[in-house]
Amino acid sequence: QVQLVESGGGLVQTGGSLRLSCAVSGRTFSTYGMGWFRQAPGKEREFVAAISRSGRSTAYADSVKGRFTISRDNAKNTVYLQMNSLKPEDTAVYYCATNPGLVATATPRSYDHWGQGTQVSVSS
Repeated sequence: QVQLVESGGGLVQTGGSLRLSCAVSGRTFSTYGMGWFRQAPGKEREFVAAISRSGRSTAYADSVKGRFTISRDNAKNTVYLQMNSLKPEDTAVYYCATNPGLVATATPRSYDHWGQGTQVSVSS
């Protein structure tokens, strides 16, 4: 059974930083791309960042480019999201997900397993 467990969320002030982690078990981690999505209250889930199986290819939403960095450690079965220069509009529940495809993609339907999410709150 595939399990994804996010951690690292919390409350931070505008301009602060957080690093989210997502530990994956139950499948061969290095054979799957990974993605981060987020959902704010009253809004649809939106793409944040994605990384390919090898880690050589990444993709970002325009709203986070230059501020967020996705990375992975295949030895630890973990994907990370480093978030810098946080803004109140980054407040959301952040989810990680696995992608069995070949490319780093922003398309939610390409992802087959999802974590339970971790709350990120940015105060102004």
